[in-house]
Amino acid sequence: MTSTLSDLFVVDADSHWSEPADLFTKRAPAHLKDRVPHHETVDGERLWIMDGVPIGHAIAGAVIGADGRKAPAAESLSVWMVEEAHPGASDPRARIAVLDDFGIDAQVIFPSTIGLGGQSLASVPDQDLCRISVEIYNDGMAEVQEQSGQRLLPMPLMPAWDVDLCVAEAKRVAAMGARGVNMTSDPQDLGAPDLADRAWDPFFAACAELRLPLHFHIGASVTGMTFYGKYFWPSQAEGTKLAIGGSLLFIGNARVVTNLILAGTFDRHPDLQCVSVESGVGWIPFILETLDYEMFENAPDELAKLSKPPSEYFRSNMFATFWFENNRNRLPELVEAVGEDCILFETDFPHPTCLYPDPLDYVDEKMATLSPGSRAKIMGENARRLYRL
Repeated sequence: MTSTLSDLFVVDADSHWSEPADLFTKRAPAHLKDRVPHHETVDGERLWIMDGVPIGHAIAGAVIGADGRKAPAAESLSVWMVEEAHPGASDPRARIAVLDDFGIDAQVIFPSTIGLGGQSLASVPDQDLCRISVEIYNDGMAEVQEQSGQRLLPMPLMPAWDVDLCVAEAKRVAAMGARGVNMTSDPQDLGAPDLADRAWDPFFAACAELRLPLHFHIGASVTGMTFYGKYFWPSQAEGTKLAIGGSLLFIGNARVVTNLILAGTFDRHPDLQCVSVESGVGWIPFILETLDYEMFENAPDELAKLSKPPSEYFRSNMFATFWFENNRNRLPELVEAVGEDCILFETDFPHPTCLYPDPLDYVDEKMATLSPGSRAKIMGENARRLYRL
């Protein structure tokens, strides 16, 4: 089947790397090679180790195998090593081939096993080492972006335990050509103020000035991942646990949307753009309506301090990503409610919910219910504008 979307400019706004074992060590100074994140086998299990501390499982975090087969998450996600996953999960040249097969022009990329917001890189007491590790990651991702001819856009990580360091790193990666940044949703987990605190205003101002949209991926913090790890009942089957955890991770990003809006962030920084990544869009109209009602009922004094109703900030300052949703054949109404200018397309390759092997074919029938202008915006033109492509 040939997708009717194949003639459009298509951007995949959410995909993931399976971080290779030498991602940090091959770029680190000699005296730090045994301290930056690297693989070690401990009690028969391969782990990411940073300064002697385990910070995560050294797995691929993928469900697309080296043979091109999409496997059930229960048998692959927490088991496969990088070499067992599809080459495109870790090799930029192979990833370009995946894009060509998919019919995708550019792709935004996030981490897998070092924390979806890079939060695991802040797991050791030596904050200088943490900062260097973040910078090494971002340098490597800048190389990938440049070598791909701006087709691969890995989002740089931020040293979220320190506001001033975030400002400095945002400026540094912008100078290297970054088109956005990947931020943890809960820097208070790392010892910094939470994002409603005005201490973050210099960082928000820098991102707005540098045209770096802030990306908040689902599960991009220790707090955020509690939706995944605790919300299923223990007696559920393993695959069902994954389904429940994944579903509630999507809804978990409502925390990000509501907190950013109600903190007055966008009144103080009207040019700041934020992306709710891998969260879908179906819940957004309800949450926005809820904000208006709840603030009117419970916080009228705080509501009066906002320059417009809470529900109106999404269209001016936020984006969300769409991939599998059909909304029971009422996609046009959903797009109208959220805003056709605020929705980005994603595949989630090579993670469990990814559209594979034919993402454009998968969404073709759904997108056919929209106007040609809406299709073009959602599939790529909104992203072209946001990422300056």
